[in-house]
Parts: sequence; C-alpha cells; structure tokens
Amino acid sequence: MANDDVLSMSFEAALAELEKIVDSLERGDVALAESIAKYERGEALKQRCAELLKAAEARVEKIKLTRDGKPDGTVPLDADA
Repeated sequence: MANDDVLSMSFEAALAELEKIVDSLERGDVALAESIAKYERGEALKQRCAELLKAAEARVEKIKLTRDGKPDGTVPLDADA
C-alpha cells in the first residue's frame, strides 16, 4: 500500500503531516489528482491518530480515593461507565 509508512508513525508526526495536508487542500492550490492522493493519505493519517488515541485512553488510569480523600490505588478511567 502507498501509505504503509503511516502505520509506524508517532501520533505527533501523523498529526503534523495531517495538518499540512489539510492546509494544502484548504488552499486549493493542488491539481485534482494530487488532491485525491493527499485526501487518501490524510484519511490514513487520521485513522492512525485515532488508533493511537484509543490505545492511550485504554492505558489512562484515574486515582481511586478513600472516603477521606486520600489516594488508594488506581482504576481504569472508564470503570464508572
């Protein structure tokens, strides 16, 4: 696939490239074929960012407090949901 390199990108790198693509497409200064290619790459970058955010959210924990407000370990962030 043309966008295989996206799978190894960090969140920050993928987001930075996605922002550049959006800026370029919003300016409208690229040919149609190039716009389509940039859009497809942007979709791959967006998906990578979403995957990385979901993985990060799964690792986030919140501090569990005792009745008197003292820390008492951690629980998954969405344990109350």
